[in-house]
Amino acid sequence: MDALFQVQTSPPSSMAKRPCPSQNPRIPTFTQMDLLLEAFLGLSDSSSICIDLSFERLLDSLPSDLDQTRLIDHALKMGTFLLEAGKRSARKRATKHNSVVWALPPDLTIKVFSMLDTQSLCYAIATCSMFHKCAKDPSCYANIDLTTVSPRVNNAVVSTMIHRAGNSLQSLKLGIVPGPTAPLGSCQPLVFRNSVDVTSFSWNDKRSRQGKESSVLTRSCLSPLGGGSSSPGKLLRTLHLYNIERMDSQSLRAALCACPSLLDLEIVGLHVELRQTLMSVIENCRSIERLFFESSKTGRDDSLKSPTCADLVHSCPRLVSLALRGFKLHDDKVGKLVKGLRKLKYVDFSTSYSITGSFLGNLGNSGGNLLEVLILRDCMHLKEVEVARFMTSLLAGDFKFLRHLDISNREGLASEGDWYERCYNSRIIPIEQVMKERPDVCLLADFPSEGSYFEIEQMLESEINSDVSLPSQLSGHTSDSMFMSSSEGSYNSDQGSGNEDGREASYVIYEESSDEVDFLIL
Repeated sequence: MDALFQVQTSPPSSMAKRPCPSQNPRIPTFTQMDLLLEAFLGLSDSSSICIDLSFERLLDSLPSDLDQTRLIDHALKMGTFLLEAGKRSARKRATKHNSVVWALPPDLTIKVFSMLDTQSLCYAIATCSMFHKCAKDPSCYANIDLTTVSPRVNNAVVSTMIHRAGNSLQSLKLGIVPGPTAPLGSCQPLVFRNSVDVTSFSWNDKRSRQGKESSVLTRSCLSPLGGGSSSPGKLLRTLHLYNIERMDSQSLRAALCACPSLLDLEIVGLHVELRQTLMSVIENCRSIERLFFESSKTGRDDSLKSPTCADLVHSCPRLVSLALRGFKLHDDKVGKLVKGLRKLKYVDFSTSYSITGSFLGNLGNSGGNLLEVLILRDCMHLKEVEVARFMTSLLAGDFKFLRHLDISNREGLASEGDWYERCYNSRIIPIEQVMKERPDVCLLADFPSEGSYFEIEQMLESEINSDVSLPSQLSGHTSDSMFMSSSEGSYNSDQGSGNEDGREASYVIYEESSDEVDFLIL
């Protein structure tokens, strides 16, 4: 045993050369180091005491304290080398084993991974080296969904995944989404996708984790979409952004410039102006088919102008779904949009502050013939008489394709003479008659009992201060009818995550500090 340590610590006279495999491929040539390692590893498990005693005797044989210290450091270093070599070999063997027992070939494995959501893909990446290599394929990142219910994603994660996708990127979803929601743009049960005040999150939700970057997206999170003719955003079809606190109009405009093929744009809770955003869409995304935009502060954005509406109608004629929620819209501008966009099937102006409903007059004759969904929920100025006239046109046979109509209002409808006088139980709106004669239409007309939500004085204060965020209140007072609808072998786990080729292969990992995946960059 002492001789083993002496041979190990003695400096070699020259570096041993690796034998050429072509010289004797069948009979391996062992070097002195190979023989020494074989003898050392041939010791039994019960030899730990003997190793300890031998090492102590070797230390005692050295004359100075400095030599003893060097020997201890060298022993620790050599032990570390041996440990890393063992781990690396174990990962390689596990990967080889998995590649043999895994039933699918690499191309089909990549195909399966490309169907996973982003969170599930991260779990697969952390499983073994073979999965990690398969998950490097750009097709696995064609649809990136990094939405979370609290801040857990930073710019580095977004940049890494976008560059992994390259020109295969088709869909990108980022930000904070407050819980599950139903798909918008269909007649599915409606659940409001409310804006979130991200400033309310504690610092513990935003602070750096394990010494990494802070888990907060900034205005530059979309910059990887650019980059010239081969930019990842060139073929992007879907872009959804939710409650990114630091995003501004200029950064959003730069991102949209890099996405000329965009078909679906959804923006919720960003501090960006409506008119500037629509101008960016008009200039860069003329093929867009779905636009969903919810204001971060209900009723305060009055930036939309008539020329912008005209430009949108002219430049984006393929729009099929349009939702502008929480903005201060006027009937003349809304009318230009609905009448001008001939392919519109889905319209949502929920919580719009100034809409009275007058744009609905003669809509069936001059535009809106293809409308399938019309949502005017909680429009504070929506008048009872205008709704009644629209219902009458339904009975007359207009809007034959309409399948979903929502005129519910948590504060009642406005009366004809004074909108402060609220109508809770309308007698002039033929609701029952419409439901009877148009059974194909899912009609939502939910109104509270008189005075059950706000007094008139509170409504006046809401108008003056514009500090009431209606979307945040809706989640607590929405009625149940709001949700109505019209109709084998063993498999080794490799903890290295593909690092047998070195640490530079590190990628996105997760930590199970909560029920969700935390996306981090090593």
